[in-house]
Amino acid sequence: MKFLGYTNFAFVVFLVSFHSLLACSQPESEDHEFNYDEGTGRGPSRWGTLKPEWRNCSDGRKQSPIDIGIVQVNSELGELQRNYRPAQAILRNRTADVAVVWSGDAGNITINGTTYRVVNCHWHSPSEHTIMELVHRSPQNKTAVVGILYRYGMPDYFILSISPFILSLQMEDQNLGFINPERIGFPGSSYYRYNGSLTTPPCSENVIWTVFRQVFSLT
Repeated sequence: MKFLGYTNFAFVVFLVSFHSLLACSQPESEDHEFNYDEGTGRGPSRWGTLKPEWRNCSDGRKQSPIDIGIVQVNSELGELQRNYRPAQAILRNRTADVAVVWSGDAGNITINGTTYRVVNCHWHSPSEHTIMELVHRSPQNKTAVVGILYRYGMPDYFILSISPFILSLQMEDQNLGFINPERIGFPGSSYYRYNGSLTTPPCSENVIWTVFRQVFSLT
């Protein structure tokens, strides 16, 4: 792991203005397989019981999010290598989150010699331990997620550019045209690296997480 300074880091970030923006895109009543409302019996504490293939959500040993309290400095990791390019993308309401999904080859990142192609970036409402997750997959179907945190402050160019689409999003996909993941940007070069899981069902494990230490701003 690459770490400078802190011994504890709070991963839960609440950005009311952005959550409100996401809420505008959610239908008022839908029967979903899972959600974040514990009162429905399909909230996070019940995910692992809803389907046999979701058992990891309750019984997994490497579940994300985690509370990073003990870290080791590994300067040999170096900067995260990325090679992104513009590709066709859509904005999709997946009911549990809002996602930019690339239909073409939008490039990749390289971790430990393995190349992972970017497939989507999404925001959960409510947030788990990142406000944005940039998801990548290898040819062997392994997953690597880049987590970027946000706080209230100056506008973020990428989110600002797609916010009109988010505000008008219903259940049908919206075409965004060519979107370059490079526009998201990586905040600095210091990051946390750990082996975790997907943060929603099926909560699959052995996911490589890279969470940047520096926080972006968002109005």
